[in-house]
Order: sequence, then C-alpha cells, then structure tokens
Amino acid sequence: MSLKRTIKRTAFGLFAIIIAAAGWFAYWALTDLPLAQTPVEFGLKAGSSLRSASRQMVAAGVLREPLRFEMLARLLGESANVKAGNYEIEQPLSALALLRKITSGDYAQVAVTLVEGWNFRQVRQALDQNTALEHKTRDWTDAEIMRELGAGEEGQSAEGWFFPETYYFSTGESDMRVLRRAYRLMQQHLEREWAQRGANLPLATPYEALILASIVEKETGKPEDRAMVAAVFVNRLKLGMKLQTDPTVIYGLGKQFDGNLRKRDLLADHAYNTYTRTGMPPTPIAMPGLAALRATMHPANSDALYFVAKGDGTSHFSRTLEEHERAVTRWQRR
Repeated sequence: MSLKRTIKRTAFGLFAIIIAAAGWFAYWALTDLPLAQTPVEFGLKAGSSLRSASRQMVAAGVLREPLRFEMLARLLGESANVKAGNYEIEQPLSALALLRKITSGDYAQVAVTLVEGWNFRQVRQALDQNTALEHKTRDWTDAEIMRELGAGEEGQSAEGWFFPETYYFSTGESDMRVLRRAYRLMQQHLEREWAQRGANLPLATPYEALILASIVEKETGKPEDRAMVAAVFVNRLKLGMKLQTDPTVIYGLGKQFDGNLRKRDLLADHAYNTYTRTGMPPTPIAMPGLAALRATMHPANSDALYFVAKGDGTSHFSRTLEEHERAVTRWQRR
C-alpha cells in the first residue's frame, strides 16, 4: 500500500471519527437532560464564571456532565455570557436549551418588599432574612450604611431615607445594592414632590417634609383621610401647637415599647415626645410612601386641629377642642 493511500485512509478515518463525535455531541446537546423531577429551581450567583455556574447546576441536580456542558458553551462562544439569577425549569429541556436559558437571562428574579410605615430596623430585618441576598451590611451600623451611600449631614440618621417599594434582584446581589436603589428612589420622589409643593407650608427644607410625611404615614388609617391628617399637623405647626402624635412617642421608646402606650410614656420627655415638645421630632420615624409625601406637600384645605380614630380605620376631624372631646366620647370612650 502506497504512502499516499495510507494517508488518505487515515485522514478519512479521522474525518469519520470527527463526524461521529460531532454527531454524538450534537445528539447529547439536543437531548433532554435527565432531570430527577420538574419543576426544578436553581440559582446562579452574581459574578459566576462558566465553571462556577456548572458546579452550581450540578449541585442543584440540573447537570450531570459539567465538562461537556462547558465545552458546548465555549464552542458556541457563550462561555462569558452566563447571567446570574434564579432559574426555574418547568419541563425537561436539552443542554442547548439550558445554555440559552442561562445566557439570555431567562430567569425569575427574587423580590424583597419594603413596606410603607416600616422603620429602618424593620428594613434591615427584611434584608437580613432574605436568603437570596449577599448580606454585605449585616454587621454594619446604620451610620456606616449612610456613609457608604454618600449621605450628607441630613443623612446622619438612616430613618425615612429609603423608599417603600418592591425591589427585584438576582440571586447573590448584595443588600447594599437594594438599599442604594431604595435610597436614590426616595431622593428622587422627595425632590420632585418638594419642587411641586403647595404654598405656605410651615416646612423649611425637604428633610422637614420627609419627617412630617413619616408621621402622616403612621397616623393614616384609610387613604381617603391622608390629606386631612396632613392638614391637621400642618395647621398645628403654623399655630405653634404641639403635634401630640402617639407614633413619635412609640418610636422614641424603641424596643422598650411593648404594644401598650401608657400615660407615663406620654409624660416622659425625650426628643421624639411630641406631647412634651413643640415642633417635629429630629428625624423621620418611618418610611413614607409616595401618597404620604404628596399629602404632606398638598394637605387638604381645612382648619381642623384634631382627629380621633373611629374604629373602622377612618378618623373624625374637629376644628375645636370641645368638638374633639365630643368625638372622643362618641368614638372611643363608649
């Protein structure tokens, strides 16, 4: 046999092997993966490389042959396109379909909801309890968080500076990123609402508006009363009257508050006791929502100075103390 013929046969054999290997590899890539069950959920952490993503999918029971999967990704030029997120597989799929899923960002994002009226301690608890987040700030003080956000002098207290909203994120994102988004969103809303505020408000700065909005948020039982609640506090500030609002006292008590506000609590003087001190407390007491911000900037056209809860979430508003006493007798003392 001539050398030329030998080379041809060898080349043909190698070509046949390559074709067979390519066919076998293509068959594997297009065949449904052997999943133990469906649906199956798995997460890919932020910053995951192709190798790291493969290992995470093996741990989740999605992949059995990570090296072959990595080879597929490299052959298709997708090795650097893995996207972090929380993925759900509802029905069997091939390795190729799985690769497309994790490189196209076809993931279900995780959410954390910050609720109107929460204080910052509750915000931090919600973030700490979310297992999908990287807890970068868990051991930080509130002051350290605000410094990281670049807050100015008015941001020395974290209270009230984070907008209540549902925030979506991918698995492995840091809690600091969520806080940064909430902080920026509150700044944007506050700046816009302050620029559009009504005339003759007894508020000198946006921060004072934020403080009052937090009180309006905590004192409003029904949305339809919000502008009237704001009007009562605005009217009191204009007249130099004490705000006399329970939520500020409760906030000042902090963890000492056991759910029962007593007369001695109302008489004990501290910076947040609006029964003993005129004006507003030094900081917000909670996160106000957009409706509370707008009600504070645009209170109802009313000269009411008092309100009392009626027991159904709404309030009765009064102009005079005498009228207020009658309302208290009717709605509470009965």
